[in-house]
Amino acid sequence: MRKILEFIGAALIIVGVCGVLRELTGGWFALMGFTRWLIEPVGFLDGKELYAHIVLAVLGVAFLTAAGRSGSRQ
Repeated sequence: MRKILEFIGAALIIVGVCGVLRELTGGWFALMGFTRWLIEPVGFLDGKELYAHIVLAVLGVAFLTAAGRSGSRQ
């Protein structure tokens, strides 16, 4: 369970940070274009892409924190 939480947390942090960089640079990083496929289909996030990516990164940190706490109980 700990490894799954670590993987999900790391993936969310990467996607969130890539999305923030992409939004702040106006789409200059073409490699990070995969992040828009996660956010654009969600209609109520239109115009709030930067905030959505920040939330993804924070969720990643939360998953990593949960993974760390679950590993210390064993």
